[in-house]
Amino acid sequence: MASPAPPLKGVRVVELAGLAPGPFAGLLLADYGASVLRVDRPHPSAHTTSLPPPTADALVRHKTSISLDLKAPSSKAILLSLISNADVLIDPFRPGVLERLGLSPTDVLLKHNPRLIVARMTGFRRDGKYKDMAGHDINYIAVSGVLSMLGRAGEKPYPPGNILGDFAGGGAMCFLGILLALLSRQSTGKGQVVNANMVDGSAYLASMPRLGRKSEIWGKPRGENTLDGGCPYYGTYETKDAGRYFAIGALEPQFYAALLKGLGLSPEDMLPRGSNGKREDPVNWPFMRGVLERRFKEKTRKEWEAIFDGTDACATPVLDMDELEQSGFDLRPAVELEGTPGIEYAKDEGGWSEKGLSPGQGGEETLKSWLGWERGRQFDVANGALVTKAPGSKL
Repeated sequence: MASPAPPLKGVRVVELAGLAPGPFAGLLLADYGASVLRVDRPHPSAHTTSLPPPTADALVRHKTSISLDLKAPSSKAILLSLISNADVLIDPFRPGVLERLGLSPTDVLLKHNPRLIVARMTGFRRDGKYKDMAGHDINYIAVSGVLSMLGRAGEKPYPPGNILGDFAGGGAMCFLGILLALLSRQSTGKGQVVNANMVDGSAYLASMPRLGRKSEIWGKPRGENTLDGGCPYYGTYETKDAGRYFAIGALEPQFYAALLKGLGLSPEDMLPRGSNGKREDPVNWPFMRGVLERRFKEKTRKEWEAIFDGTDACATPVLDMDELEQSGFDLRPAVELEGTPGIEYAKDEGGWSEKGLSPGQGGEETLKSWLGWERGRQFDVANGALVTKAPGSKL
């Protein structure tokens, strides 16, 4: 029996090469069956028998590449032909770049293909004081208000790598916008421009803490709230084997009771003498944290695992990436669709590494699949980029 097709099979995506969020949106599409063709800049070895080294982009699973010089009419004509036969274009550039290349989404691209979805991914909003400025993840979550909520009490805001802005608020939200536009096209028959940016994306993801500022759960300064490091029974603790940690999230009374049971502590052990007896009172939190710090250092992480595995104490080891990879932990697509599953990770890589994608790698096969084109007939290679056989033509 043949395996069911992934949900995005047949969707054709042109991804203009960029940094993390754009490629991540393309990766999500590719993992669920879309044919994703990355457009790289010209390279002397592109489309030769000895391809150039892979680019620094590691988010290339299931993708192919061609090299184009978008400033040259004979190379840009190939992009326009692809656009005419594509469903999605991912634009990772700062505002105005496509327009300066003569590739305005509304005036050019959607006229070539009214069903096209142009997904534009920026860091800052396209309007407002920051729109023309350069930035990175830390800047986008800073002006969204999210960074101000991250970090320990009494310390400066602490950026969570580039996960929140680039990947969650950027690439994943752009992917969501593309899916919504594909759904809309089913009823309207028309494509559209999808404008995604990391400021609005990260701010949206922070809906709970933003709204929680008006309540007890998040109404205190940074690092003093229930879920941001303030609460002692929602945090991490070092174990006897230095550099190893345990995470606890025993918020509800029954889970807290299971935690204390595993630790061999009574409710009275957790509270200072003369206290009001309420674990929820922040006045008691420094004392409680001290008790937990001392107790967790009495056993190794493995010993605590043996105690808490299978319980409802909301207590788990903090596993690092190296040990997960070495243990053979199987990374899987973000969500499981039982009827039309996404594409599984390759068995030899398992999601822990990528061989990379060189400019020009596999792209000519994609041109043949999409358009029926072959080198020497409809296109050729010049100066490290594909060009049309008839320079300047729109084919």
